[in-house]
This record gives sequence, C-alpha cells and structure tokens, in this order.
Amino acid sequence: MRRIACILLPVLLFLLPGQVLRAQFRSEAFSQSYNSDPSDPNDTTDKLFSLKEYFGGLAHQNELKIGTMFGGSMVFVGGCQIYNKDYWKLPIFYGGIAAGIYGGIHFNKLYQGQMEADPLSTDTRNKTLSTLCFAGAGLAYWASLMDGTISYKPRYYPHPGRATIYSILVPGLGQAYNHEFWKVPIYIGGMIGSVHFYLNNKTNYERYRRIYLEATTSDHYTGPIPAETALYYRDVYRRYRDYSVLALFAFYLLQVIDANVFSYMHGFEMSDDLSLKVSPTVIAPDTQFAFAPPTTHAVGLSVGFRF
Repeated sequence: MRRIACILLPVLLFLLPGQVLRAQFRSEAFSQSYNSDPSDPNDTTDKLFSLKEYFGGLAHQNELKIGTMFGGSMVFVGGCQIYNKDYWKLPIFYGGIAAGIYGGIHFNKLYQGQMEADPLSTDTRNKTLSTLCFAGAGLAYWASLMDGTISYKPRYYPHPGRATIYSILVPGLGQAYNHEFWKVPIYIGGMIGSVHFYLNNKTNYERYRRIYLEATTSDHYTGPIPAETALYYRDVYRRYRDYSVLALFAFYLLQVIDANVFSYMHGFEMSDDLSLKVSPTVIAPDTQFAFAPPTTHAVGLSVGFRF
C-alpha cells in the first residue's frame, strides 16, 4: 500500500487543475516581479556576459562589473589593466607570459632531443627548466588577474565581487578580506588535509595496483599478498583517492561561496531585542469568494518574532 501511495500521489498532484493549486497561495506570489526595472535586460539572469558590454568597458564607454571584467580578462589577457587604465603594466604581463611559454617549449625540445640521443640519460635539468618556465607563465597570467582585481574601482568596502574573486585566486583570501581571519585556517587546513590524504591514498593505490599486476601476470610471483587481497585494497584506495579529490574541491568551492555570502551580509545588523508578540487577529481567506456561499472570516492568533 505504501508503494502504491507513493506512485499515485505524484500522479494526482500532476492531474490537479492549476487553478486549484493557485487558490492555495496568494495571487501576488505568481505575478510579483523581483526586478526593479523589468525593461532593463542588465538586471536579469538572462544576460550573464556580453562581449559588446565587455569591449565597451575596455573602450571606457561604459562601466564594467568586476565579474564581467574578471571573466573577460581570463580569455583576453590584459583586459583588467586596460579597463583600469594601467597600460604600463601590459608589457610586464605580456612579456612574462610570452617568455615563460617560449622558455618552456625551448627547454622541452632540448629534453626531447636529449632523450632521443640517449634514452638511458638521467639528466633532467632541461625538463625541470621547462616545467619552471611554464609555471612562470602561469604565475604571470595569475598575477594579471590578481592585479586587475586589486586595482578595480570603486573601492567601497565590502565588495562582494572582490571578495569572491580573491577566494577564487587565493583560497582563504576572501575570508581575510571580510576580516573573518578565524575561518582561514579551517578552509586552508581542510584543503591541505585533502591533498595529504589524496597523496597517501594515491601511493597506496599504485602500490596495490603494482602488486595485483605482478600477481596476475607473472608466473614466478611469490609475494606475501595474494592477488585477491591486492585487488580489494587497490579498489579501496582508489575510491578513497577519488573521495579526497572531491573533498578538496568541496572545501575550495565552500570558501568561495562563504566569501561571497558573508561579504553581502557584512552590513546586516541583528538587534539584541529578541521578543515574541502574540495578539488576536481576524483571518480573511484568499478563497473567500471562490465558493458559494462565500467562506466567512476566522478568528485566530498572530504570532510575531522581532529580532
């Protein structure tokens, strides 16, 4: 019976006429507009990003929201500096990114040529230099976004967009910007712990994976761990490794959301006067004219909380 009820209930709710369901709520809830100017498309969620608006801002024909500036500058590098009129910074960031990419490609080619000439070579200097050059290019790209966020005007405090981008670029910086320093160790500790468990679980996963392959492909395997046990622990540590990645992204996303929400709520004041007020009232149902004869008013109690 319980299964039948669970199946029939959604069906009945779907078949109920819309007017009956609407009669249970105030009509204003279905017609209320939450946009102060419905004719303005910029105040709706239909328009998240506009290239015309972005490049108009770079030409200083209109103001850009910090999110639009940041999002566009992730693709069109240097847009932040152009919008903030910090033109002198462009050669620095462009030069840093270009030099890093060029150096990374150059040293990588040297390393590949070295390995082709001597496959047994253990000299990894060129590979290390290539990695450092690519990391330097990434650092210059990151610095251009951070510089644009810091230099963005207006500078009123708190700025929810600035707090959010700070947390995107540097985990915990949004909380520091909101002067909630006690939250920084929580999020940073959670992310560091996630990375620690990821590395630990990855090491164990690789270990039992290697043992399982040796036990199933070699005829001379004499190890103390049988193939079934190695397979079990391989799957366990692989699952824990994946959980660690999910935990890392969860902590990262949570601190971004936290920075945004609490920056918006920074000016929210709550009174120390917590009181409960109970008073008699007359309740007029919204559906009083929908039935014949009309329903009468009801007498009840009004309960109000003040905080």
